[in-house]
Amino acid sequence: MNFDLIKIFGEMGAFALAIVSLLSAMAVASLAVYLERLWAFNRGKKQSRRFAAAADELIEREDYPALLEQAEKHRHSPLASLFAAGLRTYLKESVNRRGALGAADLARRQLNRKYDALEAETRRGFGVLASVGSIAPFVGLLGTVVGIIDAFEGIAREGSGGLGAVSAGIAEALVVTAIGLCVAIPAVLAYNSLSSAADSILLRLQHSGSELADFLEHRHLPSHMPARGLADSYEDSDPDDGEALIAGELDLLSGEINANA
Repeated sequence: MNFDLIKIFGEMGAFALAIVSLLSAMAVASLAVYLERLWAFNRGKKQSRRFAAAADELIEREDYPALLEQAEKHRHSPLASLFAAGLRTYLKESVNRRGALGAADLARRQLNRKYDALEAETRRGFGVLASVGSIAPFVGLLGTVVGIIDAFEGIAREGSGGLGAVSAGIAEALVVTAIGLCVAIPAVLAYNSLSSAADSILLRLQHSGSELADFLEHRHLPSHMPARGLADSYEDSDPDDGEALIAGELDLLSGEINANA
């Protein structure tokens, strides 16, 4: 390519410069969202791993106050926030008007509500990336169309035509479309990357929250059901593992029912 961008920008009209400024703002916004979410995901993942390792032993000992202290130390961990919400409800309802099984049921409901809140927080800013990725090319195209119209109007005013008379104006207009594409493509890639990471985080949260709720319920039954380590659960993100765990729990429940019968 052999063209002078500085010269092209210098010869742009007010409308084209406004479009370029808007696209620049959209690029900065999408970059800010991507970097912030990437930093938040990495920080949350590290803290969640540390919390899960500590939570295994504390849950086996049923040392819930210590577990809540660990959750407070790892306040940036979505896993810690989820567990803290469920355990606070469980402990509160256990000592109040409800029985233990009722408290476990209320804890499961609170875990579901907290999961919904964490899902919204995890996907915060994704709308900006989606909007930039879908709108930026059309914003650039708008600048190009207006630029071409302006170039032909200039020919009409001067009364002269030919390729040389319109090529400069058309080149200037097409640059705006190129800028729009340069803004949109990274935004789409960032959105897809963050969406994949968010899906993995939320899947782990869902599995871990479900296991905590099952533990709180089954610990009050005559025979305890074996529980998988929470740290291992949080490390595994394969949905097949979750299906195998559920199948194993159903087999155990069927065995208990047949034995009682």
